Amino acid sequence: ENFVKENLIDEMYCALPDNEDVSKMIRIAENNAVDFFFVPQFGRNLTRRFVLNSIGNVPVMAIRPNPLNLTYNKLVKRSFDVLFSSVVLVLSPIILIPVAIGIKLSSPGPIFFKQKRTGYRGEAFSCYKFRTMKVNKDSDKVQASRRDPRKTRFGDFLRKTSIDELPQFFNVWRGDMSIVGPRPHMLIHTQDYSQLIDKYMVRHTIKPGITGWAQVNGYRGQTDKLWQMEKRVEFDVWYAENWNLMLDLKIMLLTVINVFKGEKNAF
Repeated sequence: ENFVKENLIDEMYCALPDNEDVSKMIRIAENNAVDFFFVPQFGRNLTRRFVLNSIGNVPVMAIRPNPLNLTYNKLVKRSFDVLFSSVVLVLSPIILIPVAIGIKLSSPGPIFFKQKRTGYRGEAFSCYKFRTMKVNKDSDKVQASRRDPRKTRFGDFLRKTSIDELPQFFNVWRGDMSIVGPRPHMLIHTQDYSQLIDKYMVRHTIKPGITGWAQVNGYRGQTDKLWQMEKRVEFDVWYAENWNLMLDLKIMLLTVINVFKGEKNAF
């Protein structure tokens, strides 16, 4: 306290563990109009950026920022999803009718393809698409490849133009998905990649999307090499930590541009 008074100290920083001495130092700072800062000791486990919140009067640290944990942000994103998906579903018969005819003419089987995929917090949900392949037994475990013999000619067109993804607006409207978010993977892929890639399950702390930050940056389609999935996860985690509405609008715009330009990984 004498040192504080004699040297006209403006700020005090304490890096000691929480004990009685800290309380004494706080009183010294307050009694001498000094700003006091406590430097918490995180250790090796908390080396990344964190967010300080509170539960009642208790301070808590989130070691990974997630803007969509905030009620206001959740409301904004969900409201946009419901509004946009409702408009698409109302207008969907314009596309649905000719696509349905094309699918039926291309091969026998249903118009829609339903598959269990990993969703929010790892929960499985039924993801809808237009059927682009002949009915086969490997659809729930084998990704589509560029020259996949299971694809029909009309189905190949639907995939290259991303029209096959349009039924997922029903998933968005229902609340299983968002318009923008990490792409939902097959259950077997989640099971395998969660054991191979660090932070893989972090991508499931937000709802999956029809399009995403990884997709508009070139990481869509088949992932036959591990590094391709690692990069996809990297982009998905970045999106989850940096979400804002303008970013969603940017991703949607880039998705439309890529559809018209044509994407080499769309197959």
